[in-house]
Amino acid sequence: MIPNVLSIAGTDPSGGAGIQADIKTFSALGTYACSVVIAVVAQNTCGVRSFQALDPAFVADQIDAVFDDVRIDAVKIGMIANAGIDRAVSDRLRHHAARNIVLDPVMVAKSGHALLDPPAVSALREALVPLAAVITPNLPEAAVLLNRPDDWTAVTMTAALPELLSLGSDYVLLKGGHLSGADSTDLLAGPEGTQTLRAPRITTTNDHGTGCTLSSAIAALLPYHDMPGAVTRAKAYLHAALAQSDALDVGHGHGPVHHFHALWASDG
Repeated sequence: MIPNVLSIAGTDPSGGAGIQADIKTFSALGTYACSVVIAVVAQNTCGVRSFQALDPAFVADQIDAVFDDVRIDAVKIGMIANAGIDRAVSDRLRHHAARNIVLDPVMVAKSGHALLDPPAVSALREALVPLAAVITPNLPEAAVLLNRPDDWTAVTMTAALPELLSLGSDYVLLKGGHLSGADSTDLLAGPEGTQTLRAPRITTTNDHGTGCTLSSAIAALLPYHDMPGAVTRAKAYLHAALAQSDALDVGHGHGPVHHFHALWASDG
């Protein structure tokens, strides 16, 4: 049976991040995509211009509408925007006993635009993280979650894993892409211990929506695999999407990854 996977996130009219990237990833990996919009974002490959968060009650109504009708096998949560939406999302996911929740704690866009106001950070940490099967912070996001300086090394990445796990998720995928080096190294920590995931760093400006794509790939793969298997396959999917992103010509800034690299013929 084909899994149904839900994205709860903001929009990206240029198509490379947010709900649009999630839907593409879910579809590319063989699942049926559902979505709940929490914010409408004016952005393109050059950055975020502004966004309008939706009313929390309306976000809750969208979630109820999906769960009341559709079997949801996994959930990916991206941009949350504010504490009211955070509480609405956590309340409704608890009510519906949602499973396989992947939380990408989106706080700042690649352009530097803040996507999560300060009061929402505490609400995310206390209400949403404990619901998650896995959280997928990059290093700046992990610094905010732990209220520590954003001055990471390979050693401090490893040392931070127990504290991140203590926030309540089953697993933590700490992404090390902000560190320099020939490889992009992520750490997956959970009940089995810590697994190091390495991939050669790809030199490209087409890296818009990489965090959205990785987390949504994990959500799409969780109905098929255990957590280590889903994360390993999701990282391989993202690596291939980055490697083939030059086949696309989208925008003048940070272009998108090629979500359908395995499905579209290279000659069009």
